[in-house]
Amino acid sequence: MTDPAIHKTYVRTRSGRVHLAECGSGAPVLLFHQTPRSWAEFRWVLPLLGRRGRAIAMDTRGFGDSDPLPGPPSIEAWAGAALDLADALGLDRFAVCGHHTGAYIALECAASAPERVTAVAVSGMGFVDAENRETRAGKPVVDEVEPRPDGTHLVALWQRRQPNYPADRADLLEAFVLDALKAGPMAAEGHRVVGRYRMEDRVGLVRCPALLMAAMADQHSFASARRVAEAIPQAELVEVPGAMVPFPDQMPEEFAAVVTRFLFTASAPQPF
Repeated sequence: MTDPAIHKTYVRTRSGRVHLAECGSGAPVLLFHQTPRSWAEFRWVLPLLGRRGRAIAMDTRGFGDSDPLPGPPSIEAWAGAALDLADALGLDRFAVCGHHTGAYIALECAASAPERVTAVAVSGMGFVDAENRETRAGKPVVDEVEPRPDGTHLVALWQRRQPNYPADRADLLEAFVLDALKAGPMAAEGHRVVGRYRMEDRVGLVRCPALLMAAMADQHSFASARRVAEAIPQAELVEVPGAMVPFPDQMPEEFAAVVTRFLFTASAPQPF
């Protein structure tokens, strides 16, 4: 089977310009990346999902080549911008899929637009509540480094992420550093945005079928996977051995296979 080609474009929405990459045709699914990545986190996933549907990976506003939001960033505002994109693309109903930061954006889309979101798949999602926000308060975030004239901040970015990446996949860290540099201050701020999200008030509003992919070698999210799955109504939990923080581009075949089974098989949620 020849995989469909990836098509990249800019779309002007009511709140600003969005850059996206898409692949395939048919039932649509919007994909949201982690901080501080871009659509490229799904560069190998898109053709695999595109075999069965229309896979659309957007650069979250303020990342990649999408315009920043006109106001302060928040999970709610990023989800609103994703819904604006769906309007601009003429998508009435669609599925959503997100990884790490993108998982919260996907969850918020499902919570705020239950009449439009047919299914939600999330990956690498921790549980953000009052206790979590208190624990995070005042602590440095993983991608916060001070730019230095000698460039050693690039090494610091690499080394902070390195323990959470496969030892033999320097290409994944290179892709991360490129996106982090392009994001600038948002590379750190995106993590703070997640920390401010009142997930405990929103998670119970999901009405569509849900899938939680738990990367078993992701030390940041796996410990809370069962709690997240229990909190999302109708959620199915799938644990993936060996998957780490860069799950979508570390193991694209496994990532795409789980999402494809959930969205595009005979037992998939309607209307897929």
